[in-house]
Amino acid sequence: MSFSKRNLTLLTDFYELTMMYGYFKSGKKDQKAVFDLFFRPLTESSFCIAAGVEQAVEYLENLHFDEEQIEFLRSTKAFDEDFLSYLKDFKWTGTVKAVEEGQVVFPYEPILIVEAPIIQAQLVEAALLNIVNFQTLIATKAQRVCHSANGGSVLEFGLRRAQGPDAAIYGARASIIGGCTSTSNVLSAQMFGLDPKGTHAHSWVMSFDSELEAFMAYAKMYPDGCMLLVDTFDTLASGVPNAIKTFDWLKSQGHKPVGIRLDSGDLAYLSKQARRMLDAAGYEDAKIFVSGDLDEYVISSLREQGAKIDVYGVGTRMIVSQSCPSLGGVYKLASLDGVPKMKVSDNTIKTTNPGNKTVYRLFCRKTHMAIADVIAFCDETIDDTKDYVITHPIERWKQKTVVDFYAVNLYQTVMQNGKRIVDFPTVYELRENCKKNLNGFWEEYRRLTVPHVYKVDLSDKLYELKQKLLSEAK
Repeated sequence: MSFSKRNLTLLTDFYELTMMYGYFKSGKKDQKAVFDLFFRPLTESSFCIAAGVEQAVEYLENLHFDEEQIEFLRSTKAFDEDFLSYLKDFKWTGTVKAVEEGQVVFPYEPILIVEAPIIQAQLVEAALLNIVNFQTLIATKAQRVCHSANGGSVLEFGLRRAQGPDAAIYGARASIIGGCTSTSNVLSAQMFGLDPKGTHAHSWVMSFDSELEAFMAYAKMYPDGCMLLVDTFDTLASGVPNAIKTFDWLKSQGHKPVGIRLDSGDLAYLSKQARRMLDAAGYEDAKIFVSGDLDEYVISSLREQGAKIDVYGVGTRMIVSQSCPSLGGVYKLASLDGVPKMKVSDNTIKTTNPGNKTVYRLFCRKTHMAIADVIAFCDETIDDTKDYVITHPIERWKQKTVVDFYAVNLYQTVMQNGKRIVDFPTVYELRENCKKNLNGFWEEYRRLTVPHVYKVDLSDKLYELKQKLLSEAK
């Protein structure tokens, strides 16, 4: 399943190949191109959590056309033998700059900046978007879900509802980056060094003659990890009482129960009633785990109702990002042989920023909280020894003077001349990075609904060039 062990070179749209052929036949194949992979504004969140960079690099490392693939392309009759012969020795030689996975990124800020001969850079557009769009989308959804839990643990439970094996595997990875503590997906746990979690099914309870018998059998198998699903028949009349009886037995044997799980019904009411029953029986430390069509909005509502919930199991609505099912990620040419390029559109949202760029994040020296971002040319620096004026990229009368700040470049080079040059952190390390990055933003920017608008500026040089190119395009 790992991208480093699969040849995904033909995971591309056919027009990428026909454009490669065009560059090859016209003698343009070696022109040095810079492409930006970024996303346009979302309807649900003002920012995203970057994810998928490691898999993007794995994909690029393994780019090559094998004989079977070349024979398939020959069968399309769209390419001549000179081009097919060229593909036999094709390999990736480009350079990639990226934000670190788990970083907070805003619209139009590239997650990846790809520099390569245009024939190479064109081929990888579709696959890079597929990889980065999906994981960034799910990491962002997971962050929202975990934010709504307000300190409660969130487990990723989406395997059975994910849209295919890759979505389940890499969606689980992205969910951990976004803040989840563990996953039910055992293969994903094995691949990424995660901690798999799970309890038992309703079918386990139904396979015994009684609920209590099922609970006792499970407790004997897992005396130090006993989490009981209590809603198979009647949560409050039988499930919780039978769980307490089982916990009493565990306690008599010197073991401590973990808690109970609710999977249906009025979770706010049931959790409060179950908490009272468990506390009255002396199990104040027993956790209450809930699942069942949860997302950030349901969890927020449960908390507002005073639900007594310690752990949330979130599946469908997170793994498919149900309320925002796709990321508007795009891959656009920004420079060719050192000449800035810009796509111009009557739709402002589709007009791109030209040139080889970078992004600086400005932080307050006193609070270390983010103030604003500046998209600039890659050879620009920001002098943090003097005040800096940021200006709205469209509504230019809106300005703010930033004082007593420091600037951080968000990018690192992850591939150079076709070779990986960094060691990627573990997924749990990326989760901690994500948490740290989020803590660098005031709560007003992170709230789920109507967040405060975070300022993203264009440097003066970039803004002026953009206006010049817009004028010339008229």
